[in-house]
Amino acid sequence: MATTNVYSVSGGVSGTVEVPAAFATPYRPDIIKKAVLAAAANKRQPYGPAEGSGMRHSVSTWGKGRGTARVQRVHDGRKATESPNNVSGRRAHPPRPERKWEQKVNKKELKIARQSALAATGCADCVKARGHQFDDSVSFPIVVEDALLDMKATSEVAELFEKIGIGYDVERAKAGRKIRAGRGTMRNRKYRTPVSVLVVVKDDERQAPIFKSASNLPGVTVEEVKTLNTSILAPGGDAGRLTVYTKSAIDAIGGWTQ
Repeated sequence: MATTNVYSVSGGVSGTVEVPAAFATPYRPDIIKKAVLAAAANKRQPYGPAEGSGMRHSVSTWGKGRGTARVQRVHDGRKATESPNNVSGRRAHPPRPERKWEQKVNKKELKIARQSALAATGCADCVKARGHQFDDSVSFPIVVEDALLDMKATSEVAELFEKIGIGYDVERAKAGRKIRAGRGTMRNRKYRTPVSVLVVVKDDERQAPIFKSASNLPGVTVEEVKTLNTSILAPGGDAGRLTVYTKSAIDAIGGWTQ
């Protein structure tokens, strides 16, 4: 059974822990991508124009002989309407509300995808290939003692990341923050921040101080073991997210079966 270092909150190595069998799952980028894209598709909300939109006019056509276009015009008027090429006309090929966006994925595939994405977080090569930055001396998977849960100050969490050797990635996410292109700037999502460190804690610790202190760092998110899914472990379908586990979280993951 493979082992990995357990880091203390002071940044030193306080011991070792056995790596759960789930981290030995074969790397399957095809199934991971399939699961992430299906999850994104299943969250889409159907939309489209109202029934009869753009066609609610009393219209008639002037016919031939006037030297004008033979389009539908408002009755007792001259304004053209209803045709897609006219101002105030209907849309030519609008999105259909009845379209089915859902994608089905087998339960076994979802299970393999999640565990394969989990295993990728314990592979230094996969993490580096995803673009994350860290010291070569860091042992994967990265495990920190449970005292991490009680860190109340964001500066303490940032200092711990620096001591472990993963602080570079937070700086990378901070430097990569940019103004989003398009309409999102008007819809309360003006900025786009690159994904950085994921902190995984044991279940039922939602009230722990780490949830607020770590979330203040750019690109850093905190999740419980029970809420982990492929989309969180492999954002965008690209496996190998830089992840920090607490000692109790690693013990909980030890119950996952291959």
